[in-house]
Amino acid sequence: MDRKQLKKYKSNKRRIAGIKKTIDRLVEQLDNVPVVPGKVTKSGDEFPYIEQHVQVVMEEPKEATRLKERIREKRQDLSRLEQENEEVEKYIEQLPVGMKKEIFEMVYLDGMTQKEAGDSLGYTQSMVSKVINADIKDS
Repeated sequence: MDRKQLKKYKSNKRRIAGIKKTIDRLVEQLDNVPVVPGKVTKSGDEFPYIEQHVQVVMEEPKEATRLKERIREKRQDLSRLEQENEEVEKYIEQLPVGMKKEIFEMVYLDGMTQKEAGDSLGYTQSMVSKVINADIKDS
């Protein structure tokens, strides 16, 4: 596990929440896209298959396509960020039970500062920082 990936964990959590809200908003907009009449071409049901024009009612194509594309992009971003965070969570989960695991859980999963984690465990912020830095160098 590298420092960069651990540091991104907290910001990824915030971004995940924001992306989920954006997706919900885009889905709502997609539900409110105006319905317009349109024509499509189809083959006749019987042989010989003669081209026929059929009137249909559909979502406004340009707006619906734009919104669907943005939703797809946001879902890809969401998936990537969730995958990155899962890797951090798995890494912390596999640490042996002890001070190091507690520190990583508090600082990265619970969102505490190093000082808060140190105060909670009876260590200084400096000690917490040393534990984190030593572990990151070992990986």
